[in-house]
Amino acid sequence: MIIRHAAMEDLKAVTELEAKCFPAAEAAGRAAFFDRLASFPDHFWLLYEDEKLVSMINGMATDEEHLTDAMYEHADMHSKDGAWQMIFGVATDPAEQGKGYAAALMRRVIADTKSQGKKGLVLTCKERLLSFYGQFGYRNEGVSGSEHGGAVWYEMRLTF
Repeated sequence: MIIRHAAMEDLKAVTELEAKCFPAAEAAGRAAFFDRLASFPDHFWLLYEDEKLVSMINGMATDEEHLTDAMYEHADMHSKDGAWQMIFGVATDPAEQGKGYAAALMRRVIADTKSQGKKGLVLTCKERLLSFYGQFGYRNEGVSGSEHGGAVWYEMRLTF
């Protein structure tokens, strides 16, 4: 298992993995990933197994306390020294789920974020994933104001 930050060369692989993992209304497309990779590659973690991308986590840093829908589309909102690490997506190839890849990657993201001196991490998730993120210490702050993809999202926060 290899965990590393993303680079522009990963654009095709991350776009394909995202499309496998999220409904079209929720999945980021090639243009969004291009902007994210250009703006914050060090806030984009990839997990490879046998030279295959199996899981990824990406998001921006900001001083904003809540994850907003605008952040998904505006990579220029990233602030390298921002107090909070936002998590836009946690994606694991459906054929590889249940093997601990997302958990291993999340532990790395948490450790990296803590070592950067940030206040913590914020993400939104669907109700069925509340307990998954809860195991890492994220606390449910209730239904988010997000309308991303037309789904109901819960804001989760891990404060250091």
